[in-house]
Amino acid sequence: MTLQSELDVFRAGWESRVGETIARQIAGDIEDLRATGILDRTARAGDILPAATNLVDQHRAAFDLAALVAGKPVIITFYRGGWCPYCNLELRAYQAVLADIHAAGAELVAVTPELPDHALTTAEKNDLSFAVLSDVGGEFSAALGIRFSLSDAVRPFYEKAGHALPRRNGDGTWALPMPATFVVARGGAVAAAFVEPDYRRRLDPQQALDELKAIRATAAA
Repeated sequence: MTLQSELDVFRAGWESRVGETIARQIAGDIEDLRATGILDRTARAGDILPAATNLVDQHRAAFDLAALVAGKPVIITFYRGGWCPYCNLELRAYQAVLADIHAAGAELVAVTPELPDHALTTAEKNDLSFAVLSDVGGEFSAALGIRFSLSDAVRPFYEKAGHALPRRNGDGTWALPMPATFVVARGGAVAAAFVEPDYRRRLDPQQALDELKAIRATAAA
């Protein structure tokens, strides 16, 4: 089963539980975000990865992403938080191919707006053996153009579900990154970018692996 198939199965179950009215409201809010033109402002293939000086790992240690990218290709995937079941499915899917990523001479990191304690919980819950980074204040996601503020229409759904983002993220805002995965070549050029306002859709790990293979083929040519 592909990652997207797993996400679709979860989505169908969720929609049956919450009912058509709520499902339609959420879907409409997603399309409202898309209609803002936000995708026209996001990083894309050919861009240079912006600086990320604010990242800390799940153990609260500063993380030098620039040094990592200087030495090898890196897959960088952004997720909304450990409270998001779609995100957990994605993280586990990428963990499942981590050995293949390393075999391709690359590395994988995940980035979340959540504070490091929550990032650590997510890493432990999903048995992740790659770095899970906190984007403190959302600076990195903003530089990539993927950060947005939740609409007033959907905030009550998050509050009712117990997802107090201002507290979980520690920045006092209702901002999130759109789900996004960037495959970055050694040196910092973005080789492939997947950015999607619909958090129920993610880049399949196999597609990311195919991009890594293309980077290797280009480097060897």
